[in-house]
Amino acid sequence: MAMEYFVGWDVGGWNCSKNRNSRDAIVILDTQGQIIGLPWRGNLSSIIHDSSTQKEFINALFDLCKTEYIGGNLTLAIDTPLGFSQDLCDLITGKITDCDTASALNPYLFRHTERYLAEWGYTPLSAIKDMIGSQSTKGIHTLTKFIPNIKETGIWQDSDLTAIEAYPSPCVRSALILELQQKAGLSWIVNETGHDLICDKLLPTQDHVDAFVCALIAQLFVKRPDTLNFPDEGTPKHEGWIFLPKDCFNDKNRKPQFLECG
Repeated sequence: MAMEYFVGWDVGGWNCSKNRNSRDAIVILDTQGQIIGLPWRGNLSSIIHDSSTQKEFINALFDLCKTEYIGGNLTLAIDTPLGFSQDLCDLITGKITDCDTASALNPYLFRHTERYLAEWGYTPLSAIKDMIGSQSTKGIHTLTKFIPNIKETGIWQDSDLTAIEAYPSPCVRSALILELQQKAGLSWIVNETGHDLICDKLLPTQDHVDAFVCALIAQLFVKRPDTLNFPDEGTPKHEGWIFLPKDCFNDKNRKPQFLECG
């Protein structure tokens, strides 16, 4: 049986080496959902540039995490927008659309998947207006270089490597993610409000924790795809899709983020 690896990548900007608050972070899980090697944080830009092939890129990620890739299937969950909206692309070529909407529903600023999240009470991030364009182009560049084939909406696959987009923030509502976190053998504390928090020397920053959550989503994508929300038929193929556990979408707690127009 081929080995299975689940990798989470929290994306930093192209020039994030000097940014103490936000850098690339990588966490690798084995088929049992346990962290292997050492989670890494830094700037992947030179690795992306210097790797000529997909295999070189994969080997470099494992080298950074002080472990070895011995072959097998790898699923990479990436925390950054991996596409731009169809309406924005149309605008660049001279076609306009109605954008007299609430801010979180502006079709130039937000993709179909992000507008869907807004309807469920999550504040979506926009690669156009929220200063994450650097991270987004870095993620898209990496896909284009190493995993150019779109298997289906939101899923890139080439050879032994599959990539999807993840978004750790809403996962605080997911009992399933919490369960997987607690099975990973990490240290925990209970904060003053009674909530469990990861407090592990392997994951010393929020970037590390976000990469870890991405890796768990990659694990669910392979092991328990029925637990994830997949794109609906109205999602433009090239826009991508944010994969999240279904238990992030609870009607009882639904509070749409329809902000002021603008």
